[in-house]
Amino acid sequence: MPVKRITIIVTKGTLDAAYPPFILASTATALGYECRMFFTFYGLRLLKQDLQYLDMSPLGNPAIATRMPVVLQLLPGMQALFTRKMRARLQAKGVADIAELRQLCLDAEVRMFACQMTAELHAYRKRDLIKGIEFAGAATFFDSAGESDICLYT
Repeated sequence: MPVKRITIIVTKGTLDAAYPPFILASTATALGYECRMFFTFYGLRLLKQDLQYLDMSPLGNPAIATRMPVVLQLLPGMQALFTRKMRARLQAKGVADIAELRQLCLDAEVRMFACQMTAELHAYRKRDLIKGIEFAGAATFFDSAGESDICLYT
């Protein structure tokens, strides 16, 4: 039986948007899928060695259950408050942090591609990013997506 393949394109680099692609990739490999992840634009941030500055914003995110008026969400410090609350909730529920999930994916042989053009655009240096990733362009993504049984956009 041929191995099923999944390709995930990762375009967002916030704390809340980082979980779905890594959870899906680690689950896919546990189910026997060959998995590839292509990180582009703000998603490339998730390949940085230092993830301490991953944050989330309540603005423009209607899924966040808050009774706080939007005008108050604009106040200085609100983004940091929401980020702290989310980190505390994740920790209280025993959810692994992004660095752990990312390492789990690497250990499971998920191939991770950093978009070369995005890296150049945002002045990322190879030494800023984790080991075990490959640099590639959009053509590599299309090759991967074309060979995949499932393609996801996150």
